[in-house]
Amino acid sequence: MSERHGFLGPLGQVDGHWVVGNYPHPGRAWLTFRKDGIYQHTRKAEEQLIPWSRFMLFNRFTLGAKYPSKGQYGVRALFFGGARGYLHVTLRHPYEDWLLTFDGHPHRYTLTDMLLFEALLASTINDGEAHRLGDGDWLRRAVEHLTRERPRTTHRIRKAVKEAREL
Repeated sequence: MSERHGFLGPLGQVDGHWVVGNYPHPGRAWLTFRKDGIYQHTRKAEEQLIPWSRFMLFNRFTLGAKYPSKGQYGVRALFFGGARGYLHVTLRHPYEDWLLTFDGHPHRYTLTDMLLFEALLASTINDGEAHRLGDGDWLRRAVEHLTRERPRTTHRIRKAVKEAREL
């Protein structure tokens, strides 16, 4: 059985690794945050490393939508869990829009956790600090701070993420 700690929506520490998605189930997709970049595991057992230096913009996070470009969070994701998730990013060298796909956990995520997760990725990547997501200690401190927060406004979400990033 896997040892799980500190979950913020689909992001969590499992067996000492920071992962997004339902790790480590064969036939499922998940992402691993490593020092050198995001390691993408697909349903077809294909794997790909995307170095942090290629991350230019975090555009959005969608979950549960049949077509990931439409809508933010599908009904299945909000009420049942286990929905497929997508991180929409822009990479450089060469410039391209990229879709990182993962399978959600069987439990549902709270809307607050999903918004905090999205805000943490957006502010970190868009400020040119994507590599910090590969620092397990920094990410642990940020997630611990954010899981204690329950902001209800966009302003409070931004403030909580700023505080977490400064830890």
